[in-house]
Amino acid sequence: MQFKLVPEPPQSLDFVADAQRAVPLVPGSEDDCCARMLNRTDLTSRDEARTWLTFLRALGLAEEQSSGFTRTREDPTPEFLAEQFRANVFGAPALLEILDDAGRPLSAETVFEQFEEEVPTWEHYKNPNTWETIWSERVEYLLEWAVLLGLAEKVDGEYVDG
Repeated sequence: MQFKLVPEPPQSLDFVADAQRAVPLVPGSEDDCCARMLNRTDLTSRDEARTWLTFLRALGLAEEQSSGFTRTREDPTPEFLAEQFRANVFGAPALLEILDDAGRPLSAETVFEQFEEEVPTWEHYKNPNTWETIWSERVEYLLEWAVLLGLAEKVDGEYVDG
């Protein structure tokens, strides 16, 4: 299963470990987990915390069980996170392929133009006036995560395969 929600990337991967530690070892409800994340990190809204909880699931650092959400005992090493990002974050493989095929630096706008066909059709109908803005931002976040995880590089404001 791939996850679509991608938070704005932090300054360093240390925040990912902090967010993971905020998820309880004993199963908790989504509300409980989000409250813990708000109390233990510098996140400022429940929506941010919910996005992070979902993203931690994509990265294999949290899981949802019938009794609630729990933290996994995985160590969030850069290698592990990069592998999980590729495998479980919607759009990451296509975005990395776009960079790989380009052979030259691309702007976020150019990457979005090439990525646009990957956006599920139902997203166009769900947000007919804003889907391009939503997905353009998501592509920028994916690109920045790829850089943070060492899967891409940012050169003069443009992105290249890492």
